Order: sequence, then structure tokens, then C-alpha cells
Amino acid sequence: MKNTKTLSPICLFTYNRVSVTKKTITALKNNFLSSKSELFIFSDGWKKNNENDEDKVEEVRDYLNTIKGFQKITIFNSDKNKGLSKSIIEGVTKVVNVYDKVIVLEDDLLTSPNFLNYMNETLDYYSNNNKIFSISGYTLNLDALSNLSKDVYLGVRASSWGWGTWKNRWENVDWEVKDYNSFKKSFISRYNFNKGGSDMCGMLKNQMNGKIDSWAIRFCYDQFKKNQYTVFPKISKLISIGFGKNATHTKSINRFKTVLDTSNKVKFLFEDNMNLDRKVTAQFKNKFSIVNRIKDRLGWL
Repeated sequence: MKNTKTLSPICLFTYNRVSVTKKTITALKNNFLSSKSELFIFSDGWKKNNENDEDKVEEVRDYLNTIKGFQKITIFNSDKNKGLSKSIIEGVTKVVNVYDKVIVLEDDLLTSPNFLNYMNETLDYYSNNNKIFSISGYTLNLDALSNLSKDVYLGVRASSWGWGTWKNRWENVDWEVKDYNSFKKSFISRYNFNKGGSDMCGMLKNQMNGKIDSWAIRFCYDQFKKNQYTVFPKISKLISIGFGKNATHTKSINRFKTVLDTSNKVKFLFEDNMNLDRKVTAQFKNKFSIVNRIKDRLGWL
């Protein structure tokens, strides 16, 4: 592995929403480490026979060519529509294979100024800890977090919002989920997988049946299968602005509202031998309960 003290490259994945992309880039440029960080932008292609989609993608690409404020910017424009899953799997693989670690963002996330500090420090600190599968810059708003003495905690469910990992974790992910047939027949395995939320098994089933196309649920399953964890911040280093009718994958919002870190803190307290906090884990899981998912869709949260 290369020197862990070098700053991690950032991968940003964009599609056809120029307004949120601009907000994402503006916030990222305001990070304390942006001018020292290398940025790789992956622009997915438009869906064929959709002139309006083509115009929107081109508008995003025109904007991407104006971005400054980073040590180096590399843009990859896809000539076809890959979809988010393939874009992320291929793009992260391309970058992490060279740099050994990576920070990943989508085009609808507002980061705090210390997001890159937190991500780089956490990636460095846990790089050789085999219990840790990935790093999240986002956290749910959980009451139990106020009792934590450190700046981080462990979670059993990987996050797809502002996350990071290392080559030696990423390159071994089984994207085909080859053991799914044995997994779905095991009540114990399904019960344990759903400790990250009651929606987990259902999403994996939909993925395997071709009803959804999610890299994230496969990433979560690989983490679960290896009995590894994600490190989350006590205070969120990002918020999502991608909800609503124009969002590709997510429509609801209230369950995921959180408080953005405004402390400007750039040094964080970590712990080597962390264990799952029972209260935090229970509150985390409850955010994904059937009841709360229904309430969120109905606007009752």
C-alpha cells in the first residue's frame, strides 16, 4: 500500500442535474483541503432517444469544464449511459487501483469544510484495521450519539453518501453475490443481515431479481459477509440535497435529515478497538424500520 499520509483522491459522479452539481462542487471547494486534493469526475452519458436528457448532460459537462480550486481535475465523459452502479464500480476501480484509497461523492451532497480532513484522517487511521470495510462522512441524527466520547462509531451498514475505502477492500467485493442462493435459504443469515435495517434483505432480493440496480446493497452485503464494519462520524460531515421528484433513487427525506458539522474541527479522536454501541445500533436500525419507512413516505415524520 502506498503512503497512507498522502491525501486521498476524490471521485465525483454526475449525471444530468446541473443545479445540485454546482452546489456540491461549491461546498467541496470550500473544504480546507480542496486545493491540495486531486478530483476525478465521472460524467455518465445520456439515455438514448431522449433529447432533453442529452441537453441536461451537456449542460452539466459545460459546467464541469469551468471547475477550478483543486490540485488537479480529471474528467471522464462516458459516451453511453452506464447507470449509477456501473459508473461507480468502474470509476472507483479505475482510481483506487492507482491510489490505493479513495473518497467518493455523488452530485447531490453538501459537505462541511472539514469533510476532507475527517475522511483523510479516518482513512489513514483505520487503513490497517481489518475490522473496517469503509468510512462514511454521513451519519443519521441519533440521540444516542451525544453520549459518545470519541468522534466516530461503528455501524454494520455501509453508507453510500460521501464514503471512502481502500483498494484491498474494494478489489475483493463480490459484485455477482455468488453465494446468494445459500444466503436466501438461511434464516440466521437473513436475520443478521437485517440488523442494519429491515430493508436490507428485500433490497438484495430485488437486486438479484433484476428489479433494481444497486451497487450499494451489494457493497453492504459484502461487508456483512466478511463481518466488517463502517466507521461513521459522531457529527455528520455532509447532508443530501438529492431528494424529491427529480431524484433518481430516493424520494423520501425526513428520516435522513441530520445536523451538519459547523465546528471547523480538523483533528479527530479515534479509537482502535471499538465495539458496536447497542443504543446507537438500535436507533440506527430503527430509522430503516417498516413503520418509519411508511411514515416517511406519507410525510408523517
